[in-house]
Parts: sequence; C-alpha cells; structure tokens
Amino acid sequence: MKPYIFNIQKFSLHDGPGIRTTVFFKGCPLRCKWCHNPESQCFEPAGDLYTVRELIKILKKDQIFYDQSGGGVTLSGGEVMAQDMDYVEEILKALNREGISVVIDTSGYGKTEDFDRIFSHADLFLYDLKTIKEEVHKEYTGVSNERILKNLKYLSDQGATIELRMIMVKGVNMDQETIEETITWLKKENIKLNGITLLPYHEFGREKYKKLGRECTQNFEKSSEEELLHVKKQLETAGYPVKVHN
Repeated sequence: MKPYIFNIQKFSLHDGPGIRTTVFFKGCPLRCKWCHNPESQCFEPAGDLYTVRELIKILKKDQIFYDQSGGGVTLSGGEVMAQDMDYVEEILKALNREGISVVIDTSGYGKTEDFDRIFSHADLFLYDLKTIKEEVHKEYTGVSNERILKNLKYLSDQGATIELRMIMVKGVNMDQETIEETITWLKKENIKLNGITLLPYHEFGREKYKKLGRECTQNFEKSSEEELLHVKKQLETAGYPVKVHN
C-alpha cells in the first residue's frame, strides 16, 4: 500500500551527511507536545501517493549532488517505521541498487522485526530519544519508550551506524538527573553511537496548529545556550562526541 508523502525536500543539509533529499512520510504514532510538524501526525491526506518507481525517478535527479557531497536520501516523517514496510523496504533496496546512500530518521517507535528488515539497507539511523524516563515519555508523547529503547539496543547490537538525537525541552528532559540516567542506560546496554546531536526546542510550528484548528501544545520555555552547553559537557565527559544543532 502506497503511503502518503507530504513533502520531498531537496538540498537538505540537516538530515544526515552531505546534500540530501528528504522524503517526509505522513503519519506518526507519537503525539509529542513540542512537535513542530503537527500536519505530519495524521496518516490521512493531504499528501501525494507515488509508486516506488515514480519516487526513485524523482530522487535520482539530484544524484550528482549526492555523489559530490557524500550525501543521499533521508526517509523521515511523521514516522517512516509506521508506514507500509513492503513499500519502505522496496525503496531502500532500489536506492541501494542505484548506489544512493540512505538515512533513516526515526523516533524508534516501530516493530523490531521491521527494523530487522531494513537495517542492513540503511547507512545511518538518526535515532530520536525524547527522554529516558518512561512516565515522562508517556506524558509528553502519548506512548511508552519501552519499544524505542528496545529497538535502539537491537540496532546497536546489529552493528548499525547510529546518531542519537535528543530534543532539549526545558522542564522535561534536560535536567541533570535525566541526563545522568540516560548516560547510565547507554553504558549499561553498551549502546554504540556515532555521536549525539542536541536539538534545541523551538516554536516554529505554532502557526500550523492554528491552521489545523488545533490547540497549540508548543508552550515550553526555550533553553539558554549555557544550559545546552552544560548538557553537552555532561555527555562529552561520559565519552560521547556531541554537537548542538543550530
């Protein structure tokens, strides 16, 4: 079944290495209160439907830029792992055949068997970890993080290349205790990471909620540069390469 795609963003520089084209699938099982793309949450229209062949034809148009910059294609969302996995796997295999690098941008909330189907076809996983604390995760995303942590461990054990992405929301997940608990879990489970990227909370999506006729849940306080650097230092002291997304 062809899933809805609500955006194909060319010349993307923040969704993996090099120049990339990012495919945004529609539909996400999480309801993060800080979400800046609320239009991506629902699985139904608006969006466009593409056969795999049609989509690959579009993605191949910029292959020269991928090759010159070490870039490629990023599959994002919504949540790519909540889509029809036959379709997703077919795209990955087709891109592999074309010699195009593929990145999966995921919340980790999917079936482990689906990650098993696709991990060998992806060059990198941009893996979101909202918070290590399960009750806090439920409160602010609507779902437990148990499956997310399980899949992160699975991908690490399989030798997948993983960049952990942590959105920093003041009053939710950037306190010292939460960061220490995160480090303890990563060490205990021997999670192998290529690096960690801290994503500062922003309010870019506020107008979208109004257009959708929904109450805006982007009502958090922005963190200061000093607070972000404090978290960065904690993680670096634990041995992780860390960068802060501007």
